[in-house]
This record gives sequence, C-alpha cells and structure tokens, in this order.
Amino acid sequence: MTIRIGVEEEFHVLEAESGLLVPRADAVLRQLPRRTFTTELHQCTVESNSAVHTSLYDLHADLTSMRRQLDTAASSLGLAVVAAGTAPLAPAASASPTADARYRHMAEEYRKVADEQLICGAQVHVDVPDRDTAVRAMCEVSPWLPVLLAVSASSPFWQGADTGYASWRTLLWQRWPTAGPVGCFSGAAEYDAAVDDFVRSGIISDPGMIYYDVRPSAHLPTLELRTCDACPRAETVVLIAGLFRALVTEARARLRTRGAPGCGGRHEWLRGASWRAARSGLEGMLVDPETHQEAPARQVVRKLLLRLRPALEAHGDWHIVRELTEAALADGSAAQRMRRAARREGLQACVDMLIAETRGERGPSVADLPMPGRPPGHASPFPVPVPGNPARLHDPTLMGGRA
Repeated sequence: MTIRIGVEEEFHVLEAESGLLVPRADAVLRQLPRRTFTTELHQCTVESNSAVHTSLYDLHADLTSMRRQLDTAASSLGLAVVAAGTAPLAPAASASPTADARYRHMAEEYRKVADEQLICGAQVHVDVPDRDTAVRAMCEVSPWLPVLLAVSASSPFWQGADTGYASWRTLLWQRWPTAGPVGCFSGAAEYDAAVDDFVRSGIISDPGMIYYDVRPSAHLPTLELRTCDACPRAETVVLIAGLFRALVTEARARLRTRGAPGCGGRHEWLRGASWRAARSGLEGMLVDPETHQEAPARQVVRKLLLRLRPALEAHGDWHIVRELTEAALADGSAAQRMRRAARREGLQACVDMLIAETRGERGPSVADLPMPGRPPGHASPFPVPVPGNPARLHDPTLMGGRA
C-alpha cells in the first residue's frame, strides 16, 4: 500500500520593493483560506498546509497552487513571500510575536531565542500505522537526516551578512532546549514519558515544543521530518518528501523483520553530522552515515538514493526522485545560488531570485520530468488539485488523526 505524505511550508513576508522582512502576516492571511494557511510565532511568517497525497506529482501540484495563492495575496498588498531558511535582509528589530497566548508565553520565556526565530522550515509528514512504529522508526531514519538538511540548505545570510554556513537557520534553531537529533526509545510509552518530563520540569510548556529533527506528530498518526530549511523551489520539497517517505518505508520494513531499532541508541555523532551539513550544504563534505567518515556531499547523496531505490520503486517514485536528485546536484544548493546572485548584483538581487523561485518562475519543473508510462519528451500537464476542501495537515480528520 502506498504511504501517504503531506507537507507544511513556512514563508517569510517581505516588503516587495525593499526586500525587508515585515510583520504583515495577518494582512496576507485575511485574503486566504485559513484551513490552508495559518500564523506562526512571528507576524513576518505565514505557514501553508498541504493536502494528503500518495503521488509526488500531485504533491507538487498542490504546493505550487498554494504558492500561487500566497503570492497573489501578498502582491496585492505590495508584499512578497519567500521560502528560505532565513531572509537575507532581516533587520534585528523584525520580531513581532503573533497575538496568541502560547506565542506570547514563548516570547516572554525564551527571550532572544524567540526574538531571533526569524527562520522558516519545511516539514514533511509520512503515514505510520501507530505511535510505537513512529517512535522506533525515528531511530532508524535519523542517521540520514543530515543529508536531507544539506539538500534543503537555503540560509547563508543573516541580517545582511554572509554567515559562512549553508544553513544558518540550523544554528539558530538548535538553540531551543529540545531541538536537534533525537535519541532512541523502545516505544511510544518511553518517548511520551520523556516528553512529559520536559513539560513537568517547565523547560517547555506543551508537547508541541518538542523540536527534534524528527518526531511523531502530537496529533496525527505520522512521523514528521523537521530538520530542513524552507526551500525556494517546490521541486526541492518534493525531492525531500520522496526521500523521506522512502526512508520511513525502509525503516518500517526493517522493524517488521527485526522488531526493534538497530542502532543501540548511539546518536551522539549526529549533532556533529548535522553541523557539517549546515556548514557545507551540497557544496562540501558530509558525514557518511555508514562509515562516520567525511565524504563529498555528492557521493553521500547518491549513496542514499541508491540505498532507497527499492522503496522508491515501490511507490513509483524512482524516476522523479532520481531526476530531481541529479538536477539538485548539478544546480547546487539554494545557498550556493543565493551567494552567486549576491556576488553578481548584491543582496537585493538575491532576494529577487528567491521571490522568483518561490513563485516557480526559475528552475526545473516536475511537470517536465518523465513519468512511468509517459513517452519520452511528452510532458503532460499536472493534474488539477482536488476541488472542494481536501483534508489539510492541521485538519483533525487527516490520516485518521484526532485533534
């Protein structure tokens, strides 16, 4: 049976002319369906929630449709939206918490960590049959998550300066007390007890503040990937979603055979591997999860692709994921594209590039990639997104979940 997937994307709200981050999310959201779009911690961020999909082609159609809706709403206000880990031009005074009791508490309790949460990510949800499976699969997939982070890296600039990192968002994100690689747990009971300890201690206010790189959703029967930067190109999100679904598929198969995670709980090296991915992106070295040695990013990415081929083929994803992988390696990370634009014409040109890529105006299109059964060179149009009100990720009916 094909395992379903869904995506949450976060977008920076910018003043179109200056490229500066602005707290105008409420104005944008008033023009959009709140079932699909919602607020985040700060008023300079908007979140979208995809429908549930089995096909990566349908997922891409949904993501690009939501991006067009968001761009239309923002443009009518003289604004623009950007999907990237950080906005290149984000003044230090950009923080403006959303008027919500939970967000106000976070701003008051975590102070500068919350103030500088001017970052955007992309989260992928993958179906799991039960919470025990989700918790055990976390351990199985974790060693490969830094590779997905490298693929997504899109945040080299912070407050107008080059940080030297491909994903500075990762370094900002990991300041939260529960962020970063997750350990291993025997099952849902042990994991939930650890979360309860965090809440009882006062370190976090609720289970939603567990910010591990991967976690079982608090309200859906899914495993949620949380380590990735927001991606300017929707195609990169589709690539990551396909790879993560295959990782979860492979993990579930191993767990059915073995019955327990196989890493022995030793994940200390993963924080260093995540740092390396954040530093290098696709342009340098990554830590090979199998050898724990440095290796060129291209080599590690291709190793992951080949490892996952059986799971990708089981979902009919092999062709699209292979083509998107090769396109990503040929074009480089978003961080590299941003630096190229900034070197040529300055940070405003970098912002303009991000706006164009978020709109879908630049870069390869999934619509042009071969589908199984489609004659070479015959690019049929995407299916139109499902009419009406398909279940979205924060809908309590999604994947059988409960609010």
